[in-house]
Amino acid sequence: MYEITAVIAEAGLLHEKTASLEGAAIAVLRQGIALLPMPDALFTEMIDVLPEKFRGRISAENPFYRTMHPALESLLAGWSSERPIAYVEADFFGGDGYQSAVVWSGGRRHWGPVVDDKFDGPRGDWPINGALARLGVQRDEGASDLFDSVGLGRERSTHDWLPQAHTA
Repeated sequence: MYEITAVIAEAGLLHEKTASLEGAAIAVLRQGIALLPMPDALFTEMIDVLPEKFRGRISAENPFYRTMHPALESLLAGWSSERPIAYVEADFFGGDGYQSAVVWSGGRRHWGPVVDDKFDGPRGDWPINGALARLGVQRDEGASDLFDSVGLGRERSTHDWLPQAHTA
């Protein structure tokens, strides 16, 4: 099983933008990138609204399990005014599941949202890899893809990332 809901961006940007958020914990990845795990409590702290959960099948029309609230989109777009920032979700179990991602840059949505629930194309085209490419991540020698290059496989869930993020 693999499940993640997170904001990913350059580490300094995430530290700067989340300094006043009590529930924010940032996990440092490789290549200067960091991950902000997004449990429900942090969503609520960031936008003063509990995230609405989509109960249907994830699709291009509904790319995220936690519905992209306009206040969250506005906040992340604002954070991207200097450097790009991504919101990603993934949920896999036994080969079934989905990945979704969206990237903001220059204060506006730059790419996405993109969702994939078939995974029949090259790994480099999967949504989280696409988002990482737009953040400037480069594939490391020996890594299967950008996801592997930054170390996103080190933990298996959003909640598993929290202790690592608190330690960092």
